[in-house]
Amino acid sequence: MLNPSAIQTIERVRLGFVASVTPGGRPAVSPKGTFVVLDDATIAFGEIRSPGTLQNIGHSPEVEVNFVDAFTRKGCRVRGDTRVIRRGTQEYEKLAPQWSDVWGELEGRINAIVLIDVTACKPLSTPPYDDGVTEEEMIALYKTKYSEMYP
Repeated sequence: MLNPSAIQTIERVRLGFVASVTPGGRPAVSPKGTFVVLDDATIAFGEIRSPGTLQNIGHSPEVEVNFVDAFTRKGCRVRGDTRVIRRGTQEYEKLAPQWSDVWGELEGRINAIVLIDVTACKPLSTPPYDDGVTEEEMIALYKTKYSEMYP
């Protein structure tokens, strides 16, 4: 189950790094920027350009997804089993408005919705929090770093 903090992170960040396993048994990680929280036990992404990920989850449906807020350096690690809902099905048409509400016309480019039934969710954070750094300090630090990278 997803706790409120995980739900907040996923809905704020929306970018998750999906780890799957290739048919040859090799690890594969691919970013997906179209995540939606459907409920406290289900997340999903819209598949736009992910033929490799679809092939991998067709072979082995279990995935792990990492979501990290770049400024707080906190996030969550979500594990679960996938189900692919193809465009043109009744189930897809029922789910699609949730993507339209967030991304508008981008929903038209989605080929399928990949549901992830959550089996585990663990928090992620960076070691400076162990030393007493506050979230506000971490945000200020990364605002400065990003402004220097992208003036």
